[in-house]
Amino acid sequence: MEINNNGEDRQQIKPTTDQVKKVDLNDWLPITQSRKGNWWYSAFHNVTAMVGAGVLGLPYAMSQLGWGPGVAVIVLSWIITLYTLWQMVEMHEEVPGKRFDRYHELGQHAFGEKMGLWVVVPQQLMVEIGVNIVYMITGGNSLKKIHDLACHDCKPIKTTYFIMIFASVHFFLSHLPSFNSITLVSLAAAVMSLRYFINTLLEFLIHLKTKTKILRMDL
Repeated sequence: MEINNNGEDRQQIKPTTDQVKKVDLNDWLPITQSRKGNWWYSAFHNVTAMVGAGVLGLPYAMSQLGWGPGVAVIVLSWIITLYTLWQMVEMHEEVPGKRFDRYHELGQHAFGEKMGLWVVVPQQLMVEIGVNIVYMITGGNSLKKIHDLACHDCKPIKTTYFIMIFASVHFFLSHLPSFNSITLVSLAAAVMSLRYFINTLLEFLIHLKTKTKILRMDL
């Protein structure tokens, strides 16, 4: 309780523990540098995040499954992805006046303050570490393949060096302040992903056309 200059009592309002934690967490790990992103920025980031490097394995997967099962699996994957994305959007503001900007916050809301961390954080770490390892190896192998195709007479370079080059670029990008800073990177990745999808669709149509011609010739 404090007394102001007029002699009136003034109650001092102290922030709660949750408010202090929230402020400290936002100061240490802000969600974003600004809220000035556009809807097309979000589209680039979402396409890149949803498709990602998995699109690089699409030709091999299709060759192993065949056109019928392959297309069915792709459609099923699209349905599952769309449903989980809808769930995330709905849960983002499930509680009125509160936004769950981080996965662990949603876990704490669902399972409790301590149990939520134990449920969410280990899974996040496993996914992030596994994805980073796969990305480093895939990126390094891709750079090596480009080098070998572009320069046949050059001295062979170990894959480890290409992995280190790829990791160095990621190390630089990881220190950028927000997603808005890597919009061009996400745009390039989104274009590549859409191009892969279009190429796969065209190959499927060509396959159907060729198969139809063969059936007509047999008749």
